Amino acid sequence: MGLVFVAALVALAALAIISSDALAWRARVVRAKLLGELPELPLADFVRWLAPESPVYLGDLAKNPNVVSAITNFISGKDSVERGARLYGTSCSSCHGDGGRGKSGPDLVSFIGNNTDWTFFAAVKWGRPGTAMSAQPLADREIWETHAYLKQRLLDTSSTEGTPAMAAQIKVEAASILESGKRPNEWLTFAGNYAGHRHSHLSSISKQNVRKLRVAWVAQLRSTNEFLEASPIVASNLVFVTESPDGVVALDAATGKKVWEFRRPVPTNLPLCCGPVNRGVAILNDSVFVGTLDAHLVALNASTGRKKWETRVADFRDGYSMTGAPLALGDRVVVGVAGGEFGIRGFIAAYAASDGRLLWKFNTVPGPGEAGHDTWAGDSWKTGGAPTWTTGAYDANLNLLYWGVGNPAPPFQSKERAGANLFSNSVVALDSGSGELRWHYQFTPGDEHDWDAVQQPVLAEIPWQGQPRAALLWANRNGFFYAIDRQTGQFLFARPFAKQTWAAGFTPDGHPIVRPEAKSSRKGTLVSPAVGGATNWWPPSYDAGRRLMYVPTIDAASIYFASEVHVAKGERAWEGSTSIFSGNQSALASIRAIEAGTGNVRWEAPLERGADITHFVGGVLSTAGGVVFAGYYHEFLAFDSDTGRTLWRIRLGARLNAPPVAYAVGRTQFIAVIAGNTLFALSLPPMD
Repeated sequence: MGLVFVAALVALAALAIISSDALAWRARVVRAKLLGELPELPLADFVRWLAPESPVYLGDLAKNPNVVSAITNFISGKDSVERGARLYGTSCSSCHGDGGRGKSGPDLVSFIGNNTDWTFFAAVKWGRPGTAMSAQPLADREIWETHAYLKQRLLDTSSTEGTPAMAAQIKVEAASILESGKRPNEWLTFAGNYAGHRHSHLSSISKQNVRKLRVAWVAQLRSTNEFLEASPIVASNLVFVTESPDGVVALDAATGKKVWEFRRPVPTNLPLCCGPVNRGVAILNDSVFVGTLDAHLVALNASTGRKKWETRVADFRDGYSMTGAPLALGDRVVVGVAGGEFGIRGFIAAYAASDGRLLWKFNTVPGPGEAGHDTWAGDSWKTGGAPTWTTGAYDANLNLLYWGVGNPAPPFQSKERAGANLFSNSVVALDSGSGELRWHYQFTPGDEHDWDAVQQPVLAEIPWQGQPRAALLWANRNGFFYAIDRQTGQFLFARPFAKQTWAAGFTPDGHPIVRPEAKSSRKGTLVSPAVGGATNWWPPSYDAGRRLMYVPTIDAASIYFASEVHVAKGERAWEGSTSIFSGNQSALASIRAIEAGTGNVRWEAPLERGADITHFVGGVLSTAGGVVFAGYYHEFLAFDSDTGRTLWRIRLGARLNAPPVAYAVGRTQFIAVIAGNTLFALSLPPMD
């Protein structure tokens, strides 16, 4: 490290004559190198590449210290491509064939289409250990010129041959997503529609024949985790699904055959609360959008998987990450952030779908001069948490965006942040055009039980006091089912849908009456729901015809401990207070059907009962065939929508922690769900 420091000082001293802006980014990159964040760059090359007019530009590392994605080829133009063609002919063609289409070596045109610029550069410069690819005697600029030639070959091939495995270019217009109910063969948003219903209007699979459901195809996905949590998007007979921690893949919806894949490696030292998870993509026009674990938003060509643009949403070094699926609407893409256990300051942001420009940003922890700032004691707002790590809902008639907000930081200790801590544990209703707050409702003020309000918002029309009411329905982690007027934010009612011991009721304006004995304590306090919640991020479904909401539910208790804790930006604060399942308490996992107009539980389908529930439901899907689908542990199950009776089950051999979706190809209806790292598509035998 001392050698790095000396070399860096020499490099910066030599660069003192360049502009202050150029020197500033170089100083930030040197700092990143000193902190060990750029191990891929050999010291001698690093110092050389800091020089002005270097063919390897390091400037983007100042904002994104991820070598694999930040270092790109800026060399282009006819002369450079022609030199690259000559270099390819003398250095590469004997192994990779004329035009880069493969010989004894692999197809390089496809390689650069599916990998970052840096991946190609590093393979040529240093070789690929364990393969026949050795380091090539090319200068840095010559490597980039060769890359420019192959990239031009890729573009030429696409324009003359068309997109591989596709008959037409994919385009999903904003109006089509608004009318998703008229396109039941597709699944165009995270929840199937903007209203958050996760309900399919397909009815070929019904109560009468669901017992004949069989696996139609299987696709093995790539993951470094035990399981994936993604909800697929289906459009134009393609299934788009994320792989963790760094990819997106498009599959043929009828066969599961891979059409394209995209890889974007992320840093290995990311601050992550709960594993390297990603819950899906969004689609709009000809683009697929994905949030990355190092808090970037990336737009891909939906037909080819090639990157169109990338923008940094937040700095992962401050504790930020992104795990939720974006929400695409109109001409924009809306995203939230994770990192509530690392002292972030949460926000929701909208970006232009065309080029990634920031359109607006709403802070879920208000700063000085912003409404709600006075609900944070002292400077606790600076590390207040309130992440926004799941996907919201949208009402086009009101032009309102509804988004759930997570826990304040630190999670279990309110003493450090005395007050209600707006807008943590709330739903915020934002003008989708400007990001301006129209109203909010806080489910758990000053939360000290880690009850994030990051559940799926559900928009529904319900009967209320003899009149129809446009409501927002919310089965919350704190154990209550809420109905709120979605235009004004007026509290309508809250009913417990699971065991809860923390609130005695509500005031007329919807403020919870908290039981004093439910507060965390040094000795530990037994409280229901448990720390995981009565439900969690696992999306429910809503059948508007039956006016029933199907909610994954856990009845359990935890012992909550309070202790002194210091919160610093980017540092995990979870350890300051702890909570555990109470082993001597009975626990129950189930699917519950809740009446939208009353909050009453119509039926319950038990999944597991015991002293300690360690498995969770990945999400629920309801269909017009009168069937509710849900996965639990290794089993995928179907229930009667009206009674909760189990109609069918299959063991898929791995943990199901992802929500199912429905789509159709022609007249064949499919149910798709991820178990472990495998995507299963199920359908009826042909004669059905």
